[in-house]
Amino acid sequence: MDIADLKRKAGERAVDFVSSGMVVGLGHGSTTIFALRRIAALLEAGELEDVSGIPTSSQVESDARELGIPLTSLNDHPEIDITIDGADEVDGDLNLIKGGGGALLREKIVAQATRREIIVVDETKLSASLGAQWPVPVEVATFGWRSQEAFLISLGARVTLRRVEDGSPFTTDHGNLILDCDFGALASPASLAGHLEGRAGIVEHGLFLGLASDVMVGTEAEGVRHLRRPVDGGPR
Repeated sequence: MDIADLKRKAGERAVDFVSSGMVVGLGHGSTTIFALRRIAALLEAGELEDVSGIPTSSQVESDARELGIPLTSLNDHPEIDITIDGADEVDGDLNLIKGGGGALLREKIVAQATRREIIVVDETKLSASLGAQWPVPVEVATFGWRSQEAFLISLGARVTLRRVEDGSPFTTDHGNLILDCDFGALASPASLAGHLEGRAGIVEHGLFLGLASDVMVGTEAEGVRHLRRPVDGGPR
């Protein structure tokens, strides 16, 4: 299985939903970079016009500028037409774990401001239950972060402070730390999200519940599968 090729197909397929004149949220990660390259190619060819991007990280901002994608801000465009972003894990209800790249705060702000959130993944990211394959990233303020670690342990997590290659703590674009929290398969992601959101010092968490409208899945056997969020309990 060529994972990179599956990611490319999913990322490029999502760009089919981008139209001229749109404001587009630009997600962070190894799959969404293929979407950025596709958008840039269509702009250069004149097949897309007047598209503005809102990057979800400093790295994405740098990538978009290098590719020639015009950028704007969420302050100037507080409602986004479409966002293309990745995910670390996707369950059957299209709920997500995100934050493997450390950009979860901006990604969630952008997702909540977006009319249509399209997630691009390869098939290995599909899961029966969130947490079965991936820990939940939790972004915490540096002040008193050990107290947040203790709180997360009390909720049943095995907690690891995320570090970079030289062993120093990873810091987000906002100067915060990431605690990767292994809860195992989550029986109730919404309940856990509620606990996390009620705790001072926790800036954001990687549970993205009810935000994805579409998921493009690059598969080896079927090409790109397009999953849609059920409407009123109906089929996808």
